[in-house]
Amino acid sequence: MARFLLINYEFPPLGGGAANATDNTARELAALGEEVLVLTSAFGDLPRVERRGDGVEIRRIPTLRRRRDRSSVVEMLAFLVSSLVMAPWIAARWRPDATIAYFGLPCGPAAWMVKMLSGVPYVVSLRGGDVPGFQYDGISLYHRLAGPVIGWLWRRASAVVANSEGLAELARRFAPDRPIAIIPNGVDAARFVPADAGSDGGRLSLLFVGRVVRQKGLDVLFDALASLPSGTRDRIGLTIVGDGPARPELEAQAARLGLSERIRFLGWLGREELPAAYRAADAFVFPSRDEGMPNVVLEAMAAGLPVVATRIAGNRDLVVEEETGLMLDADDMPALAAALARLAGDQALRRRLGEGGRRRVVEHFSWRAVAAAYRDLTLAGYAPAGRVPSAQAK
Repeated sequence: MARFLLINYEFPPLGGGAANATDNTARELAALGEEVLVLTSAFGDLPRVERRGDGVEIRRIPTLRRRRDRSSVVEMLAFLVSSLVMAPWIAARWRPDATIAYFGLPCGPAAWMVKMLSGVPYVVSLRGGDVPGFQYDGISLYHRLAGPVIGWLWRRASAVVANSEGLAELARRFAPDRPIAIIPNGVDAARFVPADAGSDGGRLSLLFVGRVVRQKGLDVLFDALASLPSGTRDRIGLTIVGDGPARPELEAQAARLGLSERIRFLGWLGREELPAAYRAADAFVFPSRDEGMPNVVLEAMAAGLPVVATRIAGNRDLVVEEETGLMLDADDMPALAAALARLAGDQALRRRLGEGGRRRVVEHFSWRAVAAAYRDLTLAGYAPAGRVPSAQAK
């Protein structure tokens, strides 16, 4: 049995895809017989120390976190400072065998400090926005300033992991001398399951799940919906699960385009509510401009939904064109409109793509495999008492 310290400034109910990845990996590591402690941000009345029934212990440390769905640079820096103090203190008492830092910044410095003081190796798990060159509003300056620190942390890690081939390529361009392993995200195919029956075929219920920010391409989606002939447009409804700073602007755009009655902003849903949102939909749309590997696309595929997605790195690792979904270039509004119209008019196509997506995630993606890959990679060349290192993840 090995002890794993997982560090992520976001952990459910905070954050998005990386938070969920941390949660699922922690749970599956515990199910594999390992001991797991997660270090994350305090928020509201969440308990500072939580010991869950699945064997995962959570320590929430003081930060300035004010919102559930996003964190400012100042708030991330507050976590960085707090974790530099608390992670070594926890490590000295709990004595982990390895650390996994989700995001090179703000979580990597704490993992490095634990290594310096206790000799514990660490892995950096790249998630997208922490890789210089990743296209995300407002972070190009951050990347220019933080780039030297990011590279320094990568070079001192026992391994650096990307969750998609596209993100790995971006990381290699930034640090060509640093090997980058790939461990994809997984999905809980027992939680996210197809609905018993689809819609009557006369209407198309679209679903989007994620942060409501420009990166996600919702502005293009709204324009695409507005461009459809009225007979098609009137049969399509869109539900948006999530929140973020772009919501007021998008609500104004929907009103301007006459789409307000066709688009519902639900805000964030709880962990237990989300599977039902997928089951209530007929198709999933994800017009993002840049991604690492989106958990929500995996969840939609597990739920048997056909996926309409942009042909970007993270989506290309998941969606097989014409087998599990339809793909188009980022910001290609006419192509997005054509894909939506095609799905709206072809229930058999929706069923075929949805079944193909469900089959693909069940066969190729699971959180148990993700956890085992992180365990083996993290402990490669390092054997805690009674353990022989396994083969390195491919």
